[in-house]
Amino acid sequence: MDVNADFSKRVVMHGSSLPWEESPMPGVHRRRLDRVDAEQDRVTTIVRYAPGSQFSSHVHTGGEEFIVLEGVFEDDYGDWPAGSYIRNPPSSKHTPGSKDGCTILVKLCQFQPDDRTFVHANRYKLGAVSPHNRSGVRVSPLYRDEFEEVSFEYWEPGATINIDAPGGLEIFVLEGGFQQDSDTFTQYSWLRMPVGSSLTAQASDTGTTVWVKSNHLIGL
Repeated sequence: MDVNADFSKRVVMHGSSLPWEESPMPGVHRRRLDRVDAEQDRVTTIVRYAPGSQFSSHVHTGGEEFIVLEGVFEDDYGDWPAGSYIRNPPSSKHTPGSKDGCTILVKLCQFQPDDRTFVHANRYKLGAVSPHNRSGVRVSPLYRDEFEEVSFEYWEPGATINIDAPGGLEIFVLEGGFQQDSDTFTQYSWLRMPVGSSLTAQASDTGTTVWVKSNHLIGL
């Protein structure tokens, strides 16, 4: 079943208020943000692993990227604590699970077919730069190529944020929140904006930490 599969529309989802759905694996539940029911099943979802749960070993033919939101996620490549950002490219294989339980944001089947770049990073260990043309913002770059740009961003309390999104935009709130138009975004809220759009937002009084992905929705 498709979920928010019309990429020409702005979409707002508040992850903390969505119901948990069972997955095919016992102890693993999910909150779907978007899904395209196609041959490779493009999906963006929040996934919760109960302690001791895991998926069977599998290959990600379309790639996988995820952020560990809570707990420690474990697979063949390592143990990934909260704050980790991981890119497992097409053809990668692993057996994911968690001894003590964890929650992740995961995106599947959204890589370029010839991408073979792994990324292992943690926002608590990364430095951040202040772009010269964006007051009140610090950025930790994670990945960039001709098809997309991915980063953690830190917005100062009350800062006015402007982002042009000629190729589309996704924002997931990790800490704090922001206001855009009539919508209030809090922790684990998700915003997807279509190609050709722009964002003007106001960071919360306590500041905001977000994951940002841009210029990746062209042709969808």
